[in-house]
Amino acid sequence: MKTNVLQSNDIFYISVNDKTIDLFESQYPVPKGVSYNSYVIVDEKIAVMDTVDRRGTTVWMQNLLETLDGKTPDYLIISHMEPDHAGSLWDIATRFSTMTLVGTAKAIAMVTAFCREPLSNPTQVVKEGDTISLGSHTLQFFAAPMVHWPEVMVTYEQTEQLLFSADAFGKFGALDADEPWKDEARRYFINIVGKYGLQVQNLLKKASKLEIKGICPLHGPILSGDLSPYLNLYQTWSSYTPEETGVFVAYASIHGNTTQTAQFLAKKLEALGETVVTLDLCRYDMADAVQQAFRFDRMVLAASSYDGGVFLPMEDFLIHLMAKNFQNRSVFLVENGSWAPCAGKKMRSYLEQMKNLHLSEEVLTIRSAVKPMDEEKLEELAKTIHSSA
Repeated sequence: MKTNVLQSNDIFYISVNDKTIDLFESQYPVPKGVSYNSYVIVDEKIAVMDTVDRRGTTVWMQNLLETLDGKTPDYLIISHMEPDHAGSLWDIATRFSTMTLVGTAKAIAMVTAFCREPLSNPTQVVKEGDTISLGSHTLQFFAAPMVHWPEVMVTYEQTEQLLFSADAFGKFGALDADEPWKDEARRYFINIVGKYGLQVQNLLKKASKLEIKGICPLHGPILSGDLSPYLNLYQTWSSYTPEETGVFVAYASIHGNTTQTAQFLAKKLEALGETVVTLDLCRYDMADAVQQAFRFDRMVLAASSYDGGVFLPMEDFLIHLMAKNFQNRSVFLVENGSWAPCAGKKMRSYLEQMKNLHLSEEVLTIRSAVKPMDEEKLEELAKTIHSSA
């Protein structure tokens, strides 16, 4: 796909849509695919902005050569060395051996690690604030370490005021996916970058000092027009601030009784006017469950006891939350156990390792089937959750 970037006659978007991939990074389901984005600035000197995953090398190279129209690029700007963006670096570098590879010191060092043989291309290490003039366009570089690898930088094109944002402001889904930007951008951010909120905050501070007309990420569509909704969401997500007032009910049930428990509680919460999302951790996309936990200000965890601990799908979920730096929410616990309920204790042991969580003092215990007495307790729990907002 070759298109002009924001109607520019000099900057082109040469993206590859991958609709054959099932798991991004071998762990995140992408039913609507993903895009690998690369850009070309054609001026007195030519800069190629990143490459694409090897899965898209052939199509990307065709788009690149069509855009170059017989010319040789002067620079390859390396924002991020992860293989879904640098997977075709070898192909372009060996084809254009005089092209200079531009990146942070850590990025240039990584080139050797990711290429099967040494490259003969010249290299140029850039630091915070350095610039490269292409003619009428000037590129300025800003370090973005741990967003979400240590070598990452973003590039600001001063003339047309475009931010080439690396993995920031990306989303899952091919470019023609018919879906709202926010949901898949949230799922992408929380699971890919979410652990590094402080580093994203630092990048947002740098971006706030720039006049930006468009954001060109390495996944997903170019963002233009009023950028404040996107920036505000990134500010919310990276500061671990709940995005919405509501309750996420996540449950892991072995034989269905915990399912009944969670669904009964959810209905009582909805009757109180709460926005509620309920997910079965045994059957649902874990990446979506994680992003829903970050979306709301309160969460209920309901799980069966299992082998002296907690049912494993719930334990897996808690491990994911811990890895993504989950914090700043209120959490309520419900356990189910026939003879020795222990899920609550195990869930609490994970949650106590996370930051700034308000944990309910007591665990509501259900013994196998939900009985009228349990329903009364669940209704009281719903009122407690509602009043905690």
